[in-house]
Amino acid sequence: MQNDKTGRINKRKLWVNAGTAASLAALVLLSPPLATDAHAFKIFGITLFGDDEDDAIEVIDPVRYDATLDTGDADKDLKERLENAASLVNDEEQPVSGDLGVVIKAREDRERLIAVLYEEARYGGTVQISVAGTDIDSLPPNPTFDHSRPVPVTVRVDPGPVFALGAVKMNGDAARKNPEDYDLELGEKAGSRLILKAGEQVVVDLKKEGRPLAKLTEREVTADHRTTTVDVTLGAVGGPVAPFGAVAVKGAKTVDPNFISRYSRLDKGGRYSPEQLKKANDRLRELGVFSSVTIREAEALAPDGSLPLTIEISEGKHRYFGVGAEFSSIDGAGLQGYWGHRNLFGQAESLRIEGKVSGIGATTDVTTYDYSAGIIFTKPGFPVPESTFESRLEAKSESPDAYDAQTIIYSANLAYELNDTDKLKGGGEIAYTSTEDAFGKNQYLTLSLPVSFERDARDNKLDPTEGYYATLSAKPSYETLEGTIFSSFEGSISGYLGLGEENRVVLAGRLAAGTLIGGDDLESIPATRRFFAGGGGSVRGYAYREISPYNSEDEATGGRSYALGSFEVRLKVTENIGVVPFIDVGTVSTEITPDFSDIRAGAGVGIRYATPFGPLRLDVALPLQRYDGGSQYGIYAGIGQAF
Repeated sequence: MQNDKTGRINKRKLWVNAGTAASLAALVLLSPPLATDAHAFKIFGITLFGDDEDDAIEVIDPVRYDATLDTGDADKDLKERLENAASLVNDEEQPVSGDLGVVIKAREDRERLIAVLYEEARYGGTVQISVAGTDIDSLPPNPTFDHSRPVPVTVRVDPGPVFALGAVKMNGDAARKNPEDYDLELGEKAGSRLILKAGEQVVVDLKKEGRPLAKLTEREVTADHRTTTVDVTLGAVGGPVAPFGAVAVKGAKTVDPNFISRYSRLDKGGRYSPEQLKKANDRLRELGVFSSVTIREAEALAPDGSLPLTIEISEGKHRYFGVGAEFSSIDGAGLQGYWGHRNLFGQAESLRIEGKVSGIGATTDVTTYDYSAGIIFTKPGFPVPESTFESRLEAKSESPDAYDAQTIIYSANLAYELNDTDKLKGGGEIAYTSTEDAFGKNQYLTLSLPVSFERDARDNKLDPTEGYYATLSAKPSYETLEGTIFSSFEGSISGYLGLGEENRVVLAGRLAAGTLIGGDDLESIPATRRFFAGGGGSVRGYAYREISPYNSEDEATGGRSYALGSFEVRLKVTENIGVVPFIDVGTVSTEITPDFSDIRAGAGVGIRYATPFGPLRLDVALPLQRYDGGSQYGIYAGIGQAF
């Protein structure tokens, strides 16, 4: 591709070859965003809003200039793109270093503006830049300008006509692909990004067939200025279908390399798949042991026809500690502290010790705060890569309005990944509980065998915009002191639907229900196992566990069944700020199925602020059927969406 001094394509035909990287540089150059003068606010080194302000850097031999941009007959969208790409205009307040600095910036701008024109399929456009009245290509190697005033810089763009796609030819293993599947349709706008993306996607699709050596061999673009059309030729070679081969590990210091290879699940010799490589990478990152993970493919197949792989890792810090906080205007504030080790015995075993106090501010009596402490041990990849063993010892003291309870629980369970979305978990639990509630003081020693199924089909766990998340659980139990047999069964499903451009509106809904079967009466079942509702995790606007059946003395008893529903409209106002109107509905019954005789609802609105670790959430809710003397409103703050 050859340009004259104004940036115009001076050939009737434009040739771009797959092997000529320099020719493509202008096509793939991205436009920088428009700079703004805003102050930044950071937490833990993360900018929450505003722009980072770099430390002032002294410019040697500063030269100021005055730039103007003329975009000709460009339409509104193209004009905006050109303006955003023109750093001469956007950085006008920042001096450059020396007279040559002005020229260098101008040349960079010309390439950047040409790239924008190509991306908009305007291959006949021109970009002309002059400094102090002289075209930049006519300036001497070391120009000298008059500094009595800012150096004048003029940028003129003639967009030229829009080029359409003409003939599209696919060669080699790409010949069996349909150009229309890559948006290469006759008569459509022939933007450079579209052409580049099509070539890249052809290679991706060939690799999805299990062909690791697939590559693009030909990318030829011919622009005809007489007909304002672009003919495109794409050629690719797929290479043989191959399985994964030997897996080597580099960079491991304290983590067992054999564990890394086994846990990646790439050592099973399955057919090559880019998707499986990505999943292996994500799986290793989620262990929390590594600061970086890179899986490299060999450039050639092994003698047995398999593809050797190398997992390159960099270990992070294994010990960590932290604090957390939460707030509810009804239930008070909560503080949490924890310490952990991510690689206890060399195979990413984790140990976490944590403590939490909540209810701060809801009352002045510290004895009524909720306290908890726990020790959690987790061993991933035991006994097979798809399973994880967890052992947990917890002590709790809870004092919601409905009851007081002190509990010691030990549990051990095994979680097994059935596939990419489904997980099965089962184990055992023993719990000693001492309670004081509507039935007086009671003690329980309960043995349980919890089992659960989880399906996670969300597109994003922190802030989903499509898909769904569903759980089913059962917890058969035996209370040994009174010989009571009972079981709890629960299920929930959350769904998400994104609407509009970039999912600026997301409809979110959740339904949940549960039932308790067995036991002679409610008193025979620990208060901590009966059902209540209310609070930030169920029906907002009500106090934690405020929704319950009540006895004749107006004491909450808890129930045998419940049903909950939550509905939100998540509106993205700006890139980082969202507004969320919502309504929550719930009922708790003493029967094994909800009778819906007492339905409670809360409604409100929330604010979301997007961060890399999930949205910051602030919700305000009102109870629509307030209890006598009950909460009047609720304010909830936390990290992550409500569901």
